[in-house]
Amino acid sequence: MKSALTNTLKFLVFLSIGLIILYLVYQNQNTAYLAQCAADGIPEGECSLIQKVIEDFKGLNYGWVLGIFAAYTFSNVMRAFRWNMLLKSLGRTPRTVNSFLTIMLALFANLGLPRLGEVLRPVTLAKYEKMPVEKVLGTIVVDRAMDVISLLLLIGLAFLLEFDRLWGYLSENMQTGEGGLLSNPIVLGLGGFGLLGLLVLFIFRKQIQESKIYEKIMNVLKGFWDGIMSIRNLENPPLFIFYSIMIWVAYYFMFYMYLPAFSPTAHLGFTVALMVFVFGTFGIVIPSPGGMGSYHFLVMAALALYGVTGSDAFSFANFSFFATHFCNIVMGLVAVIFLPTINKNYQPVPID
Repeated sequence: MKSALTNTLKFLVFLSIGLIILYLVYQNQNTAYLAQCAADGIPEGECSLIQKVIEDFKGLNYGWVLGIFAAYTFSNVMRAFRWNMLLKSLGRTPRTVNSFLTIMLALFANLGLPRLGEVLRPVTLAKYEKMPVEKVLGTIVVDRAMDVISLLLLIGLAFLLEFDRLWGYLSENMQTGEGGLLSNPIVLGLGGFGLLGLLVLFIFRKQIQESKIYEKIMNVLKGFWDGIMSIRNLENPPLFIFYSIMIWVAYYFMFYMYLPAFSPTAHLGFTVALMVFVFGTFGIVIPSPGGMGSYHFLVMAALALYGVTGSDAFSFANFSFFATHFCNIVMGLVAVIFLPTINKNYQPVPID
């Protein structure tokens, strides 16, 4: 009962954070859109940002949308192959279909409560494959460690390729006047929370270092490092690295295909896709359901670097957000339906 109440409260907090950020993004863009309509002589009653987003959705190139779904599926098939390599070190390789569907189920669960899928994934696979759940849970640490490394490499590459453009944008917009980044309530809010957090960490640093939370964080970091080092003991480390590369290459091409699917961004190229991908990933990492709000804000910030602003950027952020989560929902429901069915008469040999 206590656990259920805690999870419910967490969900409500994360949902509130996402909704507040999304509301602020919407209000900011709606004000700008109404101002543009007024400048163009369009009556306010005929000027609706929501209606524009709907019309933009209708005008999408759905051939590219199918490509997005294919890239998403391919990426997670590669993740299932990579996970099976880790699970094989436990003495037996589960069926790929079980690994794949439990990954889909985990991504689906994360839409409801951030990080819930990281627990549900090993527990579900352990149930169907009759494996010790604590051992399966250990493989998630290695899996996530590789994702962190891959993401850091992509972030480094993106900022290396686009440093001049990013620095120029910040130099031009880092001001307190109207339209400046330092007058944006979202930037101010995130910056304020960040500074407050750093101040609390500094003031209570000794108490924190002696706390159980600090000990847990250090254990997690040690687990990440141990997980990375354990890759050397796999049967085929180069194949494991290949799967890791393909996972993120597919993710990248998924984001790239968002651009030509939407007319106002169809002229943008591969480097832009990388920047939008990195910014969007940062938005998803922030603990709100599926990155709601934070994803929109950061994707729009990335597009602003390339001259796509206002209502077009807002439509793109919504399109890419809902397309990704549509994939999560569809494949998550497939997992919910088919996992019990395909495992009804499946009897794996338990690990001693």
